[in-house]
Amino acid sequence: MTPDTPGPFVSPTPQYVPGEAPERTFSDDELVWTDEEQAQLDTFRKQYPTADAAVMKGLWLAQRKFGWLPPEVMQLVAGSLGIPYAKVYGVATFYTQYFKEDKGAFVLDVCTCFSCQVCGGYDMLHYLEEKLGVPKGVTTEDGLFTIQEAECLGACGSAPMLQVTNGAYVHNLTKEKIDQLVDALREGKDLPFESVTLPQDEAELGGNRRTDAEAVTAYQTPPVSDSVH
Repeated sequence: MTPDTPGPFVSPTPQYVPGEAPERTFSDDELVWTDEEQAQLDTFRKQYPTADAAVMKGLWLAQRKFGWLPPEVMQLVAGSLGIPYAKVYGVATFYTQYFKEDKGAFVLDVCTCFSCQVCGGYDMLHYLEEKLGVPKGVTTEDGLFTIQEAECLGACGSAPMLQVTNGAYVHNLTKEKIDQLVDALREGKDLPFESVTLPQDEAELGGNRRTDAEAVTAYQTPPVSDSVH
């Protein structure tokens, strides 16, 4: 085999092996809902004709409570809703927003889909990796930050951009904005929901379609990537 010859395909190690009990993170004593959380689950269940439809909200509730979704937490959701574990597992593993591994306090999803890519998404991803000293998919030693590469997050008009822990968007990313973001998160400052103004709406809505925005940023022409990937 020469260096130019691709090696044999190596199948990735599965996270959970059928028939083998995965190592547990939470004890039975910890796997308990509060009265308020149980009431929320009951409300979710009543919103739909079947319990299956409440699984996504149930998983969100569990992720907020436990931080991520190891198998025993998925089992808790399944048992609480009265549905098979396989259905809960299927939903949790389909969506990347559900964390199947323990993450940092802040998960930084940098969009590198086509629009963000040509506008500098990879430039921002690599700058963030250098700044925090870890590659994508890895959590910093202090447990604060996990960097992830994300598919389209639906903000092509304000590319490049990133999302913080399935929440606030940071639009029109620059290295300076990343510096400010990291400093703000380290200081425990909350990020506001920021709406991007649209030029065609300026006359009627002041450029802002959203009435629930805590902050507004002006639309600007996206930059061009320093490099092509």
